[in-house]
Amino acid sequence: MKNEKLLKEMFALQQKLNDATNGEGWEDGYNKHDRIINWRRCIYMECAELIDSFNWKHWKDINIAPDWDNIKIELVDIWHFIMSLGLEQYKNKNLGDIDDLVNYVVDTKYFDEFCMESINPSDDDYLSIINSIEHMMKDALVKEDFYKITDDFLGSCIECGLGMDELYKYYIGKNILNGFRQDNGYKEGTYKKIWDGKEDNEVMMSILESDCNLTADGLYAKLKESYSLVV
Repeated sequence: MKNEKLLKEMFALQQKLNDATNGEGWEDGYNKHDRIINWRRCIYMECAELIDSFNWKHWKDINIAPDWDNIKIELVDIWHFIMSLGLEQYKNKNLGDIDDLVNYVVDTKYFDEFCMESINPSDDDYLSIINSIEHMMKDALVKEDFYKITDDFLGSCIECGLGMDELYKYYIGKNILNGFRQDNGYKEGTYKKIWDGKEDNEVMMSILESDCNLTADGLYAKLKESYSLVV
């Protein structure tokens, strides 16, 4: 039941974040500024950023190891958009509520393995992992539904060493960071993403790693304190 509870909390937080960022009714495909919302495009664009965390280029930095910490953050970003796609589909197709959505994810092919102890990925497996990520991109592009893309995502998480507990921890952190960004001019283009030479994602992860008992409010306060030093 623990994993179902974590899933439900993430979906509820994603609904809340989307309502706050895009306006209620975003499931109709438009935000409060009448901009089109395309979660599939969000997914495959984030997949491209994920691939860039691997040393895939044959002409540059060929001996550099994959950036596994950033890979996990990019996977969490993708998860935001997959959950949003699921929430949109469930509302528009009258498939049920968040409990029904969670029950579906629990029944997917890779969920049980995803909830087990994570493996340590090998740097040498990067090409196989990239192939899996590209498969997720393809399914987003050809408009496979939420179910198929969720399978792709959980399989990629397993290959990259990201399990349920870490996904939850980093999702909560990124959810708070996304809210902080919106509160500080992200949509208007005035937000500073680089803090004293580090991307805000890195700062957020460092704060989480330094205090495993930090609450959501505590993380927001720490982000506010750090950001005040760069603006």
